[in-house]
Amino acid sequence: MPHRDDPSHPFPPAPPLVRTRRGRRTLEFAPGDIQSEMLLARPDALALAYQRAMMGFVLFRPRPRHIVMVGLGGGSLAKFCHRHFPGARITVIELRADVIALRDAFHVPPDSDRFTVVHADACDWLAAHPATADVLLADGFDARGLPPCLANAPFYTDCRRALRPGGVLVANVFTYDPRYPDVMDALDTVFDGHTCWFDKVAGNNRIVYAVHAPDAAVARRVARYARRRGLGPGLLNRLAIRFILARIASRSVLAPPHLRPVRIRL
Repeated sequence: MPHRDDPSHPFPPAPPLVRTRRGRRTLEFAPGDIQSEMLLARPDALALAYQRAMMGFVLFRPRPRHIVMVGLGGGSLAKFCHRHFPGARITVIELRADVIALRDAFHVPPDSDRFTVVHADACDWLAAHPATADVLLADGFDARGLPPCLANAPFYTDCRRALRPGGVLVANVFTYDPRYPDVMDALDTVFDGHTCWFDKVAGNNRIVYAVHAPDAAVARRVARYARRRGLGPGLLNRLAIRFILARIASRSVLAPPHLRPVRIRL
């Protein structure tokens, strides 16, 4: 999902590819490069580890009222949040019309009062909507990886401004990207050091949680996770993510949203 004016992408992108095999449907921006994956038997499930790790935002914002997503892809994050956070309004920003056109193939819900897919440039949209989101999921990629326009201090500043106090940015970053150190420094600087991640939960993806103006209790939690890179050993971190997903699922099934926020302490 590159910016329209990104000079590193002078030519129109190739059309996205949809493949269906062995009970799975994938979205690919280049042959073999899976951007999103859907289980046909469970289209609302999160099939990829990095997507499951992004749900860790509930550790800091257990009851979001508005979830904003940068990048639709195959709609995995959008579908999961639409199902399991019934009290939240969900806005998805996607630059590519050809990706949005595939929403039915990936069972993305139709637009409604609480679910909207917006065809727009995320940089422009975020700059025009300050203090709107409780959670902001940044998962915008193209065939080359993380676009430069979505991996710099100005973009993360727009993300911070789009968050309400206590809101959480969840950024999906590749650890093998040459810009990785600069991206991490930019996130830490823009969010005044209130950043953390759980180590070894998503392969080469680093899922960074950045909290805007947290209260004292959340700030202490972020600092504790930052020191230990989650709970410490990778196995514990992976178990923690599984526990978080189970709690989210049970909460959405057992009670209406105004009665049962996702409260998790690790």
